Amino acid sequence: MHRPSARWGCSIDEQAAARVYEPIERRKLYELIAEQLRSQISERRLQPGDVLPPERELTRLYRAGRSSVREALRMLESAGLIKPIGKGSFAVAGYANPLNNSLRLLMSLDEASMHDIYELRRIVECEAAGLAAERRTDEQIAQLDEAIEEMRQGLKLASGERYIDADLRFHLVIAEATRNRLILHSMGALRELIRRALMSIFLIPESPERSLVQHEAIRSAIAAGDPQRARAEMRDHLVRVEADVNRTLAQTTEAIGG
Repeated sequence: MHRPSARWGCSIDEQAAARVYEPIERRKLYELIAEQLRSQISERRLQPGDVLPPERELTRLYRAGRSSVREALRMLESAGLIKPIGKGSFAVAGYANPLNNSLRLLMSLDEASMHDIYELRRIVECEAAGLAAERRTDEQIAQLDEAIEEMRQGLKLASGERYIDADLRFHLVIAEATRNRLILHSMGALRELIRRALMSIFLIPESPERSLVQHEAIRSAIAAGDPQRARAEMRDHLVRVEADVNRTLAQTTEAIGG
């Protein structure tokens, strides 16, 4: 008796296959840690006011490096899900940051243009750099140095992920150094918008290299305790990056139309 040979995909059209067999998303370790903690909070296994295990204990529990645990905690703090209660200690916050949802909605509707993003970044981050110059700790300067070195190493890789993660971390450390919870929450809410902006510039020739030099200048001003120079360096950086993006978009449009 003849049996028809089985053919891969013969009964599933391409659209259906795309729905069933979705590409597996690559996740960073700190994102996975943050997701686990976020799930415990959302499922009420961790209640408002509950104190999280210390960083050293989380490192042991998750079998992860301290930098991954620290970045996961920073993500949750930026999102308003946890709050600091002492040196290196965090507790579950009793409220959410509503700005997160609003900005995610804007992003999903594509109502936030690249100009909108950079304009908002100039408003928030220039002043944040000035405050960081006045209030930063030696540990935060060390974290800025680590982020800059990660950016330098990331330039050697084609994907850009390591560079972009370090670039984003640099700006979040500055927000943390302001010691202003609203600035930190605002930057946390802007996190995905900023990541999208950074993705747009990594492949622009020489732009990431120029950003690295400008990050070093921002770090130098903050370490020197010079708020005026820190604001100016941050503004120069954001204006230059936006100009690179606009110039590249204009060249692309001209090439397509020409």
